[in-house]
Amino acid sequence: MPVATQLELNTDVTRQVLVKFLKEELGRCGFTRAVLNLSGGLDSALSCFLIAEALGGDNVLTLILPYRTSAPDSTEHAVEIARLTGVNHRIIDITPMVDPYLSLYPEMDGVRKGNVMARMRMIVLYDHTVSWKGLAIGTSNKTELLLGYGTIFGDMASAVNPLGDLYKTQVRQLARAVGVPEYILQKAPSADLWAGQTDEGELGFTYARVDQLLYLLVDERYSRDEVIEAGFDAQFVDTVLRRIRTSQFKRMPPIIAKLSRRDVGHDFLYPRDWGT
Repeated sequence: MPVATQLELNTDVTRQVLVKFLKEELGRCGFTRAVLNLSGGLDSALSCFLIAEALGGDNVLTLILPYRTSAPDSTEHAVEIARLTGVNHRIIDITPMVDPYLSLYPEMDGVRKGNVMARMRMIVLYDHTVSWKGLAIGTSNKTELLLGYGTIFGDMASAVNPLGDLYKTQVRQLARAVGVPEYILQKAPSADLWAGQTDEGELGFTYARVDQLLYLLVDERYSRDEVIEAGFDAQFVDTVLRRIRTSQFKRMPPIIAKLSRRDVGHDFLYPRDWGT
């Protein structure tokens, strides 16, 4: 069976599972409200549709946080998603927060600047989780998490993430099924960190191709030699494997040096099934 076919979702079942997941996970933590950064892109749009369905729009606050170089249509699209889902939204320009720090380091490259913006947006989001009394909802998909394509303690931060086991191509499938507008589905994936920036341009390969490789490596547990035998270029495979290995620290809590019989995060895990 072609790999692309294996990545096809039963969108009805997936939607039901994720909506139930959001209700249950927030309930376990004692929350009935949520906060979400809404960028105007595909991933945050899908997370918004799902959390609005799970909790009701009145219980969701979305934050639209443009920087001065952000594409104008990003804010317009984010506002439209908020309107379509019936959630609350606030627009906060992060430029006055970011620029004083950037001015200290005029030599700063685009990656560093992007990380500063991503972490500033998360400062704003987590501050609003307190005033709104809600949990932070994530928007990172499985492809981004595996490739480490995100800012740790920035856009990768959240309390609950409904998209983390969906590859980017699967996010697109589910987004279309739940009603995300076509103009967002057709946008080139971008973190909108600087003018003209696109995910695939920065990564050097398409999501469609890398999703197929990741599916074989992760879900089917193919070895390096097996995926090359299946038709993937060796240099491409090695690039992806290197990204997976070197970004592992982003996908887990800080490693704690074990000194006692029961250390936090390894021997003692969070009380997931204890109830609230």
